[in-house]
Amino acid sequence: MTTVSDILAFLETLAPSSMKMDWDNCGLLCGSASSPVTKILVALDPFEDVCREAAELGAELIVTHHPLIFNAPRAVTDETALGRSIQLLCRNGISAVNAHTNLDCADGGVNDVLAAALGLSQVEVIGSEHLLRAGFYDAPLPDFLAHVKRALHCQGLRYAAGGRPVHRVAVGGGACGGELMEACAAGCDTFVTADVKYNQFRDAADLGINLIDAGHFPTENPVVAVLAEKIAAAFPEVQVKISPNHRDCVNFF
Repeated sequence: MTTVSDILAFLETLAPSSMKMDWDNCGLLCGSASSPVTKILVALDPFEDVCREAAELGAELIVTHHPLIFNAPRAVTDETALGRSIQLLCRNGISAVNAHTNLDCADGGVNDVLAAALGLSQVEVIGSEHLLRAGFYDAPLPDFLAHVKRALHCQGLRYAAGGRPVHRVAVGGGACGGELMEACAAGCDTFVTADVKYNQFRDAADLGINLIDAGHFPTENPVVAVLAEKIAAAFPEVQVKISPNHRDCVNFF
């Protein structure tokens, strides 16, 4: 019988918790490690809609990238989405586990999958936190922008042009705009990430690096399919399903 503890132990081989950032919250955040698991729902976020899907599926476990609980709530009531989500999981005996910044940094994790999705070659780890990846892709900037939008299924892109064609590309899924100088130090002319601040676009233009904000969800969601595939291969007796309805919560007009 497969248990939540078995899934946790497997995730630890993929993305050791020792790799997470000090401020992060990873692992089993709701439920019981001893609970049996026959069905798992995998998604980027443990939002209320995902928790509801898990209950409808009859899943005993949700596995996500982002944590169910990030900052400790002062109360768990039906007046907040988080409170309703936790209550829904508890009522239905569903556990919630996640691998967050540890999955960002891990080999084969978020940023390796992002690099693969963009078709980068000769990919390597860069940066002092071993978070970013860098590889090669030769194209004029407009062609690369179209490629990024298509490959990541983005609704739109924000970018600053550094005045150079694309050759050496750094990637950092999610909010990695603060790693701009790491990308520059690694000799990259282009950096694909998300949640970029206004002044970071200005800094990129001054530094002569193409900075592309492809969105938090599009840059991280590709890892979901890979994560689900690995869990399914390791536990063939468990039904593993990717959330069919979970989407980017950011819309463009």
